[in-house]
Amino acid sequence: MRMGVIDVGSNTVHLLVVDAFWGAHPIPASKYKVDLRLFDYMNAKGVISEDGAARLLGFVRECLDVADEYGVETLMGFATSAIREAPNGDEILDRIHTETGVELVVLSGSDESRLTFLAARRWHGWSAGRIFMVDIGGGSLELASGIDEDPDVALSLPLGAGRITREYLPGDPPKPAQLKVVRKMIRTEIARVMRDLNKVGSPDLYVGTSKTIRSLARLTGAAPSGEGIYTRRTLSRTGLKEVLPQLAAMPQEKRAALPGVSNTRSRQVLAGAMVVEAVMDLAGIDEMVVCPWALREGVILQQLDLIPAPKAFVLSHDPDTADA
Repeated sequence: MRMGVIDVGSNTVHLLVVDAFWGAHPIPASKYKVDLRLFDYMNAKGVISEDGAARLLGFVRECLDVADEYGVETLMGFATSAIREAPNGDEILDRIHTETGVELVVLSGSDESRLTFLAARRWHGWSAGRIFMVDIGGGSLELASGIDEDPDVALSLPLGAGRITREYLPGDPPKPAQLKVVRKMIRTEIARVMRDLNKVGSPDLYVGTSKTIRSLARLTGAAPSGEGIYTRRTLSRTGLKEVLPQLAAMPQEKRAALPGVSNTRSRQVLAGAMVVEAVMDLAGIDEMVVCPWALREGVILQQLDLIPAPKAFVLSHDPDTADA
């Protein structure tokens, strides 16, 4: 079955088309995205402007055309923190549904965390033991820990890289005094939930997902994306602490020239690095493994679990059906 998933995030809006079958991992067939940056269309009260709503509606229409072009049988979509927190978010989604027929489901923060954890668990397998997952997006930070596919604890904090940059780091580059205040704020918020994460058990594997963490890993020496998703990549706390002061001293233009940092994310990569460093310090993480799967894959995997399994071979214990 060819499946399409529209992901309305705070920074980018994606359409991922995959070939998905019961018992098999989803194989990407096509990707399509636009750097919409919904937060930039919000006023002080969080209301998304008409221009922002119109751009999102236009992208969903484009997604329908792409889905038809690639023979998508099932198209679903979801939205995260930007739409979830906007006072007019439901109104925008109703308009999209009315005009396109596409229903975008708003995920809660805990659902984001849970589904991203599911993707990490399926990628790394049962042999990974207890996983501690870190995922940072534009609007929120997700943390989860567990031994099963459904985590024992799944949390979401308003510490996304885009949000922090927009609300607390206006300078280019920010002033040292600004960085000091933001650093304290980030660590205070994360420290409040560390007990919830620690009390469920000691992790066997620390996993990081999201474009921000992939970019930071690349900055600290991980293999480029061209080497494929099966190449093992890690992000060390030591390496992150070496590059963070350099990022803090650079203007956005120079960050964009760094390996692994796109122009659209060059402004917020500093905030992302500050959040990830805080998590690694407070959780005692020396190294995390970069997982190529994240929220979109988690949504797809959950949907695949709903597909009826083919009739399986079962050993019969009924003496009437057993061979004499």
